[in-house]
Amino acid sequence: MYKDSDMKDRWIVVTGASRGVGREVVRCLVADHGCPVLAVSRASAPLEELKAELKDAPGILEPLVCDISTDAGVGRVVEQVAMRRLAGLLNNAGVLVKRDMGAWASEDAALAFHVNATVPLLLSQALADRLAGDPPGHVVNIGSMGGFQGSAKFPGLAAYSASKAALACLTECLAEEWKDKQVRVNCLAIGAVDTDMLREAFPGYRAPVDAAAMGAYVARFLLEGHGLYNGKVLPVSVSTP
Repeated sequence: MYKDSDMKDRWIVVTGASRGVGREVVRCLVADHGCPVLAVSRASAPLEELKAELKDAPGILEPLVCDISTDAGVGRVVEQVAMRRLAGLLNNAGVLVKRDMGAWASEDAALAFHVNATVPLLLSQALADRLAGDPPGHVVNIGSMGGFQGSAKFPGLAAYSASKAALACLTECLAEEWKDKQVRVNCLAIGAVDTDMLREAFPGYRAPVDAAAMGAYVARFLLEGHGLYNGKVLPVSVSTP
């Protein structure tokens, strides 16, 4: 449970909270750890369903429906957070763009890099002052093994993997920017997880890890990982390399 007296009034922001790993992270934070969570997604109905499911949980789920891929959406998150102190920010929202080599267009690559790398930069930057303090706030970026140097790569995911590599580098940069600000930043490069997004991209493939298991791990890391790590890109995968 979320028992640290210095942290109990500090909120956690989770983007991409309506499905997959993000949804399971929110569920775990609210139900198992008793955290107050601002859950951000473009989809209203799944957030309301999750809020209803967690109505008797020890934590708080506050839904926020907005599109953070726009400047207005980032501003809406900042506006909703207002003067609340934050314990964590999970940059989980992402887009998986898949194209055969030779079929890529500039707008495909721009979308992947914007959602997967630029938006986490802009949102982290906008909320940095709310994360700063003692104990330090923790920004966790959800990366991918596809963007982890030396890992196996897959056809069709050139821009996706490159954008997740950019997110990994961004993590190291933000940790350096904020090393004296009491904000710690880490990236979890996760392997294949059984989510709607993966099944849509690779019909028929069954991932070895389900969203609930990964969500529980990410929730714990968000709450505890900054005590041991800062500026790190950590692979979370049962496969090799």
